[in-house]
Amino acid sequence: MTTMESLIGLVNRIQRACTVLGDYGGEDNAFSSLWEALPSVAVVGGQSSGKSSVLESIVGRDFLPRGSGIVTRRPLVLQLHKTEEGSQEYAEFLHLPKRRFTDFALVRREIQDETDRMTGKTKQISPVPIHLSIYSPNVVNLTLIDLPGLTKVAVEGQPESVVQEIETMVRSYVEKPNCVILAISPANQDIATSDAIKLSREVDPSGERTFGVLTKLDLMDKGTNALDVLEGRSYRLQHPWVGIVNRSQADINKNIDMIVARRKEREYFATSPDYGHLANKMGSEYLAKLLSKHLESVIRARIPSITSLINKSIEELESEMDHLGRPVAVDAGAQLYTILELCRAFDRIFKEHLEGGRTGGDRIYGVFDNQLPAALRKLPFDRHLSLQNVRRVVSEADGYQPHLIAPEQGYRRLIEGALNYFRGPAEASVDAVHFVLKELVRKSIGETQELKRFPTLQAEIAAASNESLERFREDSKKTVIRLVDMESSYLTVEFFRRLPQEVEKGGSPAGNPASSTVDRYTEGHFRRIGSNVSSYIMMVSETLKNTIPKAVVYCQVREAKQSLLNHFYTQIGKKEGKQLSQLLDEDPALMERRQQCAKRLELYKASRDEIDSVSWAR
Repeated sequence: MTTMESLIGLVNRIQRACTVLGDYGGEDNAFSSLWEALPSVAVVGGQSSGKSSVLESIVGRDFLPRGSGIVTRRPLVLQLHKTEEGSQEYAEFLHLPKRRFTDFALVRREIQDETDRMTGKTKQISPVPIHLSIYSPNVVNLTLIDLPGLTKVAVEGQPESVVQEIETMVRSYVEKPNCVILAISPANQDIATSDAIKLSREVDPSGERTFGVLTKLDLMDKGTNALDVLEGRSYRLQHPWVGIVNRSQADINKNIDMIVARRKEREYFATSPDYGHLANKMGSEYLAKLLSKHLESVIRARIPSITSLINKSIEELESEMDHLGRPVAVDAGAQLYTILELCRAFDRIFKEHLEGGRTGGDRIYGVFDNQLPAALRKLPFDRHLSLQNVRRVVSEADGYQPHLIAPEQGYRRLIEGALNYFRGPAEASVDAVHFVLKELVRKSIGETQELKRFPTLQAEIAAASNESLERFREDSKKTVIRLVDMESSYLTVEFFRRLPQEVEKGGSPAGNPASSTVDRYTEGHFRRIGSNVSSYIMMVSETLKNTIPKAVVYCQVREAKQSLLNHFYTQIGKKEGKQLSQLLDEDPALMERRQQCAKRLELYKASRDEIDSVSWAR
């Protein structure tokens, strides 16, 4: 195989691989850009201009649907692959990757059926291409795109918009700077009315990308010829015009072999009094070689940019492969190791949230610095220590015997009643921190990139973490309630020792004990009791404001940092190989994405190596 054939064959293989891997026609990224960077040939012409016959002549096979009106209703991306002499010819469709067609009549039928599957049995069109590869020793390496014929009038069964839709579709191909335009015009019509030339002039005004093909030379009126066009006098292009003589309808009806048709075409030009001097530059075989040679020069000029784009694609793919991770091992020990590594990765991110390396842990401090003090300030001590309530509680505590010096039982009841209010803020602090920790678990799982491959393991880690947090919350609640209960179970002694001294200091006027007794039941007396209890409660409040956070951090935050997944690790150690595999059951979409990336990476690396080898061989 020559260097030229190697280059074009390489481009063909890359283009086909791009289509197989879904890069062609995809979103704008490096993968689809690779297709755009590779040259291809778009076949453009009006309806019944002979486009299909030209393609069949180049291929040397009768394989395209025929008929009147619009026959090509979807783009056909035709990739020709030259094989070794003597090898069997066959065709493959992208949508039927495991089926080889050796009967080209079946290829024609499949093109028609696949068109109907997309558009229905109507004359509607679709921009979704059909991809067909033909492998034959009788072709040159080429990628040709057969497009629906341009038309000026919608036929019956078509919307009026079809004229513009076809032109828009054709433009989407020929506007690309790497697209070579094969403009087909029938010789028995005025070249000035050619739809193909009109469109190519708009998108390629310099004519650098356009090859003019004149068909139906044998159908021109007697005494006329197309020399003005073929020799570039009527309309000049950068590349020479090529005349083609297609099979006649009678030849098609008689199933004349394409090889025979090629021979008859050569004979026509060789014996033609008008075109004999151009015979060696006419015909479908010459056109195929001309296109192939042109593509080779285009590819050579584009090798640096193609190589650069391939290298960029390789870098992106390797980065994505690192992100997606390597395939899961089948060995149970390796699977256990993978699970533990993933758990450690999650645990590391969770700790970073708590310790300030990531956001979120500061919300726990907010619970202690804002929510808890605010909740303590809102406790209804004013109502509990109102004059009316103090009088009621003290009187009930005295029973039928009034207190002698200080109403100890009244004090105790008032204090115990007030201390019960601290349970609410204490438990609320536990719940608030629990909520923050749960949210940090959720965020940490989402931020652990390695875990995204394994939704089942994600769910298991989340469930195990939340289960641990629930245990920590229960322990924490018991501890903070204990702190409150401890304050109730043993009051600070100095507080009570101070009360008799205050009474004695207050004394009674003129040493009258009766007055002192009466004073114990006055409004001032009860207000003083309420004030004393209030000062005691405020002292306890300050104590709990400091001790509750200590208990919560010790029971919840510290435990979450140290042993969030300890129970999970114990359970994992008991699991067997099948259970471990279930935990590492990847998201099918990710598995598919990794396989696609691996295939692309293999393709691009092989392409780079081939381009390098061909470049050195120049």
